[in-house]
Amino acid sequence: MLMTSAPKVPYVPDGQPWLFAPDGRRGHPRVPVSRALPGAVLFDRDGTLIRDVPYNGDPGRVRPMPYARAAVDAVRRRGIPVAVVTNQSGVARGLLTLGAVEAVRRRVEELLGPFDLWAVCPHGPGDGCGCRKPRPGLVHAACAALGTEPGRAAVLGDIGADLAAARAAGARGVLVPNEVTRPEEITAAEHTAPDLLTAVRRLTARPEGDP
Repeated sequence: MLMTSAPKVPYVPDGQPWLFAPDGRRGHPRVPVSRALPGAVLFDRDGTLIRDVPYNGDPGRVRPMPYARAAVDAVRRRGIPVAVVTNQSGVARGLLTLGAVEAVRRRVEELLGPFDLWAVCPHGPGDGCGCRKPRPGLVHAACAALGTEPGRAAVLGDIGADLAAARAAGARGVLVPNEVTRPEEITAAEHTAPDLLTAVRRLTARPEGDP
């Protein structure tokens, strides 16, 4: 899938995600990445990187989750691409505009640093798209744009839909629970971590024998 800017047209439920790299970047310079490490780390936005404010289009209400900056920086230091994969059904519901989504994206990057890619599903639950988590479309699209196989990607999220999207795409899912994560989602998760920094440290631990 080609890298494209987020649409500059009114929302149309055509089943395709918005894919864009901020300011036209494809990412910062890379160092060689060991095959033992993830090819990309994909972060859910709301409830994972930042506090979940339903249908938030106000950058002034953006608050990072604990250890979010340290966690993303730890991935960057290993030369691994970082991306955001997020459902934003407020667009389909008429509660968010593209400009509002962009304003929040810019504020997130002011607080957490630049991401190599944002993959946004602007559709609603009834639109039948393939990108709204728990479907795998956002993960597939992000991996294609970043040039890695889904099987080498890791998805970090706070609810079962994030892990279901990872599983459906063939990626590794890690649940980082918060106060809204349901107990049954924690029980069902193959991989969990108490916070983002612990999650990425486990994912990016230097393999034995790796220089």
